Amino acid sequence: MSTPQLFEPISVGSLLLANRIVIAPMCQYSAVDGGMTDWHLIHLGQLSQSGAALLTIEATAVLPEGRISYGDVGLWDDATEAAMATVLNGIRRWSAMPIAIQLAHAGRKASTDLPWQGGKQFAPDHAHGWQTVAPSALPFNDADHAPTALTREGMDAVRDAFANAAQRSARLGIDAIQVHAAHGYLLHEFLSPLSNHRDDEYGGSLENRMRFPLEVFDAVRAAFPAERPVSVRLSGTDWVPGGWDIEQTVAFSNALEARGCAAINVSSGGLHPAQAIPVGPGYQVPLARAVKQAVGIPVVAVGMITDFDHAEAIVATGDADMVALARGMLYNPRWPWHAAAHLGASVSAPPQYLRSQPRQFAKLLVKSGGTA
Repeated sequence: MSTPQLFEPISVGSLLLANRIVIAPMCQYSAVDGGMTDWHLIHLGQLSQSGAALLTIEATAVLPEGRISYGDVGLWDDATEAAMATVLNGIRRWSAMPIAIQLAHAGRKASTDLPWQGGKQFAPDHAHGWQTVAPSALPFNDADHAPTALTREGMDAVRDAFANAAQRSARLGIDAIQVHAAHGYLLHEFLSPLSNHRDDEYGGSLENRMRFPLEVFDAVRAAFPAERPVSVRLSGTDWVPGGWDIEQTVAFSNALEARGCAAINVSSGGLHPAQAIPVGPGYQVPLARAVKQAVGIPVVAVGMITDFDHAEAIVATGDADMVALARGMLYNPRWPWHAAAHLGASVSAPPQYLRSQPRQFAKLLVKSGGTA
């Protein structure tokens, strides 16, 4: 039998991935002053044994005020870099899975409480809050404290912080970077006309609204080793009339590809509370398909992809080159194992787990290349 498309290898830039299943970044809200903790070693460590092809570290703030919440991971100084190094060293001792990081700035959606505490935004004078920034002084919710519109100097500081975090990522030996330009966070805020009301060269036309996100991408690409890939996560649409849409997403994707972007991860929404999202299995796949038809680099589909046959069909039909799992992987951390068993493929597993292999799937698990 031929290998299912979901388990064929693929190259993202010069990074060879063993299959088409990637673990999406998932915020854990469990950092201390931006530093990773033992929770991240537990969380990421278990996922590094899942049989997926790539593990992506959660949205990692490039500045303290770029965190979604006070519990977010950051990579802006030596202390946060050292904390991440401890976690990465623990994972790499037992797993050879490539590791990517999502670099982010939350913009006007920053300064919030933890999700399980309600997730509401804190005022700047709260012990866990700070003044947010955005392209324009427009809050996400009417009840939120208005952000400060970024000056050119402020934009330069954000751009340089992304580059600094990319350099730190390189020192940490991270295999790939994903720039977060989705879900209503800062770079998405510049892209969407609903949140960007600037009257300078960074607002108005599509070309102007793309300008700062492209500057950030260029800075990250220049700061990260050329042989390691840099990708971007986009919201394919705001799901709001008059907002960011798939046609603009395609134009931005073309501009990114021309600048050396290695892959596009297509999500959606998050920018405006009036969004009307048609949530259902694979509801974002049509957005990924539209981008894939327009670019020559790998495209990743994400969003309620939980069924094994559905995932295989997305890749086999060419709707996307890879699928990314987040909550589904938390619920079933061995999802790639079960997908391989269902589709008749194999995945890497640590030798400590090989004896768990069911007899009817005698060739399901193969020994991984861990360093232990």
